[in-house]
Amino acid sequence: MSATTTVASLADLARAAARTLTTATGVERAAALNAIADEIESRSAEILAANKVDIDRGIAEGMHPQLQDRLLLTAERVKGISNGARQVAALDDPLGNVLRERTLPNGLHLKQISVPFGVIGMVYEARPNVTVDAAVILLMSGNAALLRGSSTAATSNAILLEVMRSALAKTKISPEVLQLVPSDDRDTVKALLNARGKVDLVIPRGSAALIRMVVDESSVPTIETGAGVCHVYVDEFADLSKALPILINSKCHRPSVCNAAETLLVHEAVVAQFLPIALKGLHDAGVKLNVDARALAVANELKIPATLATEENWSTEYGILEMNVGVVASVDAAADHIAKYGTQHTESIVSESDAAVQRFIALSDCAAVMINTSTRFTDGEQMGFGAEIGISNQKLHARGPMGLEAMTTTTWIVTGDGQIRQ
Repeated sequence: MSATTTVASLADLARAAARTLTTATGVERAAALNAIADEIESRSAEILAANKVDIDRGIAEGMHPQLQDRLLLTAERVKGISNGARQVAALDDPLGNVLRERTLPNGLHLKQISVPFGVIGMVYEARPNVTVDAAVILLMSGNAALLRGSSTAATSNAILLEVMRSALAKTKISPEVLQLVPSDDRDTVKALLNARGKVDLVIPRGSAALIRMVVDESSVPTIETGAGVCHVYVDEFADLSKALPILINSKCHRPSVCNAAETLLVHEAVVAQFLPIALKGLHDAGVKLNVDARALAVANELKIPATLATEENWSTEYGILEMNVGVVASVDAAADHIAKYGTQHTESIVSESDAAVQRFIALSDCAAVMINTSTRFTDGEQMGFGAEIGISNQKLHARGPMGLEAMTTTTWIVTGDGQIRQ
């Protein structure tokens, strides 16, 4: 069977099964998510054993430590996945909400309501938690899911899908609403991206290269989730006691994810006070430093290893303990740097000046602006959405962390009493 035929068949199964979602109540969909959470917890040992197969294979094949971290499941992470499902189940039902309503002079009553997209395809890399995060968000928002993970996580994804389908079999929701697209054939990605008429929407989640490929090659509508070249700007009016913890958390808390900071920008007025402690703090945390000429002079004085940054450095999403450091003359200069090298993901300003903060916000064309806090908070769970399906950098339909509401579209309900158009 060709990849095109395989994907079309899976999409047809998912679409037919989706009727059990669209006719289910919010309470019934929430119950299905809680059943999934219970099943994940009860079968945690199986999930961890399957994940170890993927990890051991990755290590043997020389997988980069950054990807190993994204692939790794621990007992704590599995518990987090099940908790995420419960959090989504506890959210308000996103379907059937009346977005606008009015009655026309001719007596027609118009109502616009939220409805599912239908069948949504996910293309993602070595993060098995996405298998569950995406599934529960799509189920709660009434959508069927075609999940195409990477071959590096094949064993983990297979057990997670089996666990979720087993849970759904005990509910009113058909297990067929979740379909795992084979990852052992690269052609299935191309088939999914071109299954127009079978698949209503495709969402990529992973590296910049993966996202660009999906956006460029898909004939199915896509939501562009984003690479994260995120910045922390320490303003001349910053409380420096806040600045260092924010910086270290933004870079070091989990450097492999898209909301980790890749560049520190320091206002020239606080270079003497802040840059030495910032460079030392980053160095002590094991961060490799790429710096501009002014920061290099400070690093040399402190005998902290640092390399003069290149144009490529400034625009690189490292995903590891590596960071750029630069000095700027103003809020506007920081914003100019970010506009040139950033990816419209998350930008953070540390400042006690409301004028500086408002200027930074006005100049920041991005999905999220953080004020006196870490870039790591651009996250669906942290922002109260439960699990997230991705973080959108684009401007159409959805932007920022995407939860339930972002996975719905609308239908107009027009009610009359025999009116005909003249």
